[in-house]
Amino acid sequence: MTEQPDSRFHGVSRKELREVRSQLLMLLEQGSLGQAKDVLVHLLPADIAEAIEELPEAQQAIAFRLLSKDEAIEVYEDLNSNVQQSLVEEFKRQDVLDIVDKMSPDDRARLFDELPAKVVSRLLGQLSPMERQATALLLGYEADTAGRIMTPEYISLKENLTAFQALERIRSLARFTETVYYLYVVDVARHLTGILSLRDLVTAQTEQTIGEIMTRDVVSVNTDADQEAVARTIQRYDFLAMPVVDREQRLVGIVTVDDVIDIFEEETTEDIYRMGGVQSGGDDYFQTDLITVARRRVVWLLVLLLTNTGTTAVIHSQEAMLQKVVALSSFIPLLIGTGGNVGAQSSTVVIRSLNVDQLESNHPMWVIRREAMAGAVLGLMLGVIVVIWAYFLQGSLAVAIAVGISLVAISILASVAGSALPFVFRAIGFDPALMSAPFITTAVDVLGVTIYFAVAGFILDKM
Repeated sequence: MTEQPDSRFHGVSRKELREVRSQLLMLLEQGSLGQAKDVLVHLLPADIAEAIEELPEAQQAIAFRLLSKDEAIEVYEDLNSNVQQSLVEEFKRQDVLDIVDKMSPDDRARLFDELPAKVVSRLLGQLSPMERQATALLLGYEADTAGRIMTPEYISLKENLTAFQALERIRSLARFTETVYYLYVVDVARHLTGILSLRDLVTAQTEQTIGEIMTRDVVSVNTDADQEAVARTIQRYDFLAMPVVDREQRLVGIVTVDDVIDIFEEETTEDIYRMGGVQSGGDDYFQTDLITVARRRVVWLLVLLLTNTGTTAVIHSQEAMLQKVVALSSFIPLLIGTGGNVGAQSSTVVIRSLNVDQLESNHPMWVIRREAMAGAVLGLMLGVIVVIWAYFLQGSLAVAIAVGISLVAISILASVAGSALPFVFRAIGFDPALMSAPFITTAVDVLGVTIYFAVAGFILDKM
């Protein structure tokens, strides 16, 4: 976690950052490296990283070399993985080692995940023994688990230390650790026995022992815990960091709140892609080549294309009715479009609620009934308007009533399908986001057209 920034630096707005990027590019192209360095000197590392990312690849390494060694480490951690990899190729070996060796172990593990195995092997072999051990520890855990995203850089204390001795230990270790806001108490076997905040320590009497002021009820997670579950736990308890223990309850690392922000962004992006029927593959979508993009998107599109043939088959089977009452065909797009939109709304709220654990206390049937009632209300509201509009357009009361009744039925069906199918997917072990808006829309199209022709046939026969 990055500590509070130096007062010499300041954040910039998006507009200011665009101006900085343009000025930086112009100076680099002119070869005015001194002036280019002056442009960067008062920016925060995150802003410098964003400015560098938007430069042409040939200019990125030049701009990065203008930074001081300490600043370069912070900026490198904030760069996206593609820029990090390109800089690895541009730097001399020692330049890379100096930066990678000073990175926090969790950020270094993420970088190594993106690099070719040969490069990782070379870099890992030339790190300092302590950093090599810390990184190897993280790389030994499964991806997307607490063990993989944790950092082993934390401060641990023993219960028999006095507050004065603990403060002395913190002073000597603070610059080598990720955060000092929480202090973890372990026994001789490194079992986690307690926790205390820095505030509790500095307000304690100097002769009080850590055992007297620490909290023994510690919330922790295991190394194999899913990263999203870890993020939810930190969010629930408003922690700045979460201790990670192994199966023997030995403290092995911590997950910090800045890691949680990254997790939420990653998981939300993944869910949005899935709800749109796009497979991200975990890569930056706009950094992925077009062939890969098309290959990932075509899978769902083919599934939806095949499903949509059901709609075509239903319409084809009703050619006789359509030839008799041509006006019926005019309202097919309206009905299936409305049904798809209603279903997409229901699936969106349910999927999102499942992902953020808002529905744990509510039985699925309660949610489905609620959405069915909402669909009925929406259908009635829209149905009245559509009946009037259809009669005005076609002058046929039978067609207008058929369209109105069908719209009510389709709205209820779409709401039930949109709310129920995510629960079904979760029950059989799939991500509810896979039951996304495109799939719901396509399914409702087929059933909606079937309902429409059934209702229209019944009403036309009676009238």
